[in-house]
Amino acid sequence: MEIKVNLKSIGKRRQEVKPEVYQIKGQPASVRELICAVTESGVCAFSKKAQSAELLQCLTKEEIDVQAQSGKVSFGSIYGETEAELEKAQENAVQCFEDGIYRIFMDGVPLESLDEAVCITEDSEFTFVRMTMLSGRMW
Repeated sequence: MEIKVNLKSIGKRRQEVKPEVYQIKGQPASVRELICAVTESGVCAFSKKAQSAELLQCLTKEEIDVQAQSGKVSFGSIYGETEAELEKAQENAVQCFEDGIYRIFMDGVPLESLDEAVCITEDSEFTFVRMTMLSGRMW
């Protein structure tokens, strides 16, 4: 099944949110199953990217300009040899949701609990929002 997920590129200074299509297995019936399915899709994409080694990489002038706006120009290669572990990634994603590290919105409506039932269609649109901890004094 394909779902649409709104993403903000990490490190981008522009406040730009782009919809991306995620390919997930089955049809999740709860928020917990949705989180696990999206995490599995992300881990698979990471593994494929880490395994595909290009012999010759180059950047166009436009790609350099776009990356320079975020403050880092790179080929997008993954240099570490550590592989992502699906079960640990899913456990972490579920724990982060429980701890309030991020929120999930389905068609603009917040999903509150892991056991909440969801009815996903091809037109459903999800937004994952990472919450930012503010620092400062309490007094």
